[in-house]
Amino acid sequence: MTIAIALRQLIFCVIICLSSYSVMSANFHEYNISTIHEQWMYQYQRSYANDAEKEKRLKMFEEKFYYIKEFNNFANKSYKLGLNKFSDLTMDEVIASYTGIKAGLNDSGQISFSSNIVPARIIHLPVQVDWRLEAAVNNVRWQGPCGVSWAFAGLDAVESFIKIKTGNRVSLSVQNLVDCAATGCKGGHVIDTYKYIIKANGIADEASYPYKEADGTCQHAKNLSTQIKGYKTVPPNDEKQLRVAVLDQPVAAHIAVSAEFIAYKKGIFEGPCGTDLVHAVTIVGYGVDEDGKEYWLIKNSWGEKWGEDGYMRLLRGVKDKRGLCGIAMWPTYPE
Repeated sequence: MTIAIALRQLIFCVIICLSSYSVMSANFHEYNISTIHEQWMYQYQRSYANDAEKEKRLKMFEEKFYYIKEFNNFANKSYKLGLNKFSDLTMDEVIASYTGIKAGLNDSGQISFSSNIVPARIIHLPVQVDWRLEAAVNNVRWQGPCGVSWAFAGLDAVESFIKIKTGNRVSLSVQNLVDCAATGCKGGHVIDTYKYIIKANGIADEASYPYKEADGTCQHAKNLSTQIKGYKTVPPNDEKQLRVAVLDQPVAAHIAVSAEFIAYKKGIFEGPCGTDLVHAVTIVGYGVDEDGKEYWLIKNSWGEKWGEDGYMRLLRGVKDKRGLCGIAMWPTYPE
């Protein structure tokens, strides 16, 4: 009798589960993907060379759309995904055109610059830091299809440093770096930003040398200003010392990305992402949410429509000393 009852309960459970799955699938496929894709194209001003390309991109978009829906409904994560300007691209395409850290790091994630590593400090740290509240962070920018996140992150750190040090708000030329430092849109490292400014005795402002999202001819003498004397590296793989550094000023960092990172919409991102450093961001603060979850506040160069108005809250205090997405592997700042 007991076995019979248990068997009936099992069969009932299977029927209910399958029914629920069918309803879920039906609800998902009620969407008119072609219409949604057209609306998305209008929103992000996307166009395609021909019908074949559009059909190919529509298929990618559809896969992203349903993955995002399923993730947000069932993944039980502390963050949500959303459609954005990358929703018809593969992850490899995004990394190839919209990130910008070139190969050349050794196994520890570091380029050889040990003389620039600052000594560890032990100080009392506040629970929260947000340099935006001090008007020390400029607006979020859009790097476009140019692998120059290293320059955006580096200049964000420099602009904030100048504001904190002098009180002057400056907007500096990324294009100056694209044309004259490292390998431009083909990628570089954040320290290429600092090295160029030091060597050139300054850098042009954005107004005199505007960004074009492409490589151009170097024009060294264009309203040079904003000098820095050097740069420092936070002790690698040490999130506490990274907090100490961010207490003083925003810090640029190389970081890994993933499909979930690219589609991030809101909340505290907790991975997955690995530690393959391909992108650069600027850490402009840190904090703790209402549930006690610790995070880094990072500024990206993917425009204000990505993430939380161009920012991401990235999980802090993970077991891996390198930090989530390798954020603690190679953080640097100007001085």
